[in-house]
Amino acid sequence: MKNNVKKLTISGILLSVGFILHQLAPAGIGAVTFDYMTAILFIIIVINKDFQTSLVAGIAAGIIAALTTKFPGGQIPNIIDKVTAAVFVYFLMRVIDTLPQDIKMGIIGLLGTIVSGSVFLGSAAIIAGLPGTFSALFIGVVLPTAVSNIFVCALLYRVVTSSIKKVSPALLEQIQTQ
Repeated sequence: MKNNVKKLTISGILLSVGFILHQLAPAGIGAVTFDYMTAILFIIIVINKDFQTSLVAGIAAGIIAALTTKFPGGQIPNIIDKVTAAVFVYFLMRVIDTLPQDIKMGIIGLLGTIVSGSVFLGSAAIIAGLPGTFSALFIGVVLPTAVSNIFVCALLYRVVTSSIKKVSPALLEQIQTQ
């Protein structure tokens, strides 16, 4: 029980950081924003290594993104894409777990963002319509964000794990072993 509280506390703090990054990100093509909340979500999933926390973090990230979206009608698509991406990244992480951490985070950042962005654009096209073509938004927003998340995920993962280790050297290990 104590470790669950620690997991949720760290996840909540990281989601707050994701919220701030989400607010600071400029609107891209057709009001679609470079969504760095996904990078934070992926870090939460990798740190916690547990499906239930991944799913809860995906739902929470989706709700936060829905409340702060700059995309007209993007509330439901934000929730759908974050939950889908959380499940995808959890299982992807299990497949590539033996790779070096920076490479693993880069792959997760790239593929997770592509899945997240594709699901967002697809569901937004069905629910609210898109302000441009799917391909233009995918090329103009999803791909650049996915490429940047290769580096953002690797860098933020190092910053987050380093910070956790400085606060409590045993905390990261406790969270990951439960």
